[in-house]
Amino acid sequence: MRCILDLGTGTGCLLLAALTEFPAAFGVGVDRVPDAAVLAARNARATGLAARCAMVCADWAAPLAGRFDLVLSNPPYIESESIAGLMPEIARHEPRSALDGGADGLDAYRAVLAALPDLLAPGGLAVLELGAGQADPVAALARAAGFRAPALHHDLGGIARAAVLTFLCR
Repeated sequence: MRCILDLGTGTGCLLLAALTEFPAAFGVGVDRVPDAAVLAARNARATGLAARCAMVCADWAAPLAGRFDLVLSNPPYIESESIAGLMPEIARHEPRSALDGGADGLDAYRAVLAALPDLLAPGGLAVLELGAGQADPVAALARAAGFRAPALHHDLGGIARAAVLTFLCR
């Protein structure tokens, strides 16, 4: 693993964890919220990983031209109308932009999946976090974007929480 991308990096925790697991890798974290990119950079410095990553404020992958061996994303996936009903500890402490996935909760997945073919290196993998009940719709979007049916990983409650994607043809 040489190059890692984290789309919607937020605090940078996914990217920084991956860099810890892959000590020879360099990573790029992208977030649409300037304060999130600043926080991720601060966390990279605090963990001693700042020399091995760059944090960028941008609209998903818009400014990126490179190829990555691993693309991670924990995109906003809550349906817009459901945000008001979230538990207070979530609704009060998470910015709306980190939660709001649009009317059907899938807006960010559409953006990420559209960008992935130009971002993944040959043989690369993408890992997307899933909201409860989103495995089938995200799998359908992924197949339509040219990916194999994703391998799903479940949480301890049996809910599909991560989709691992590879291209059908590369």
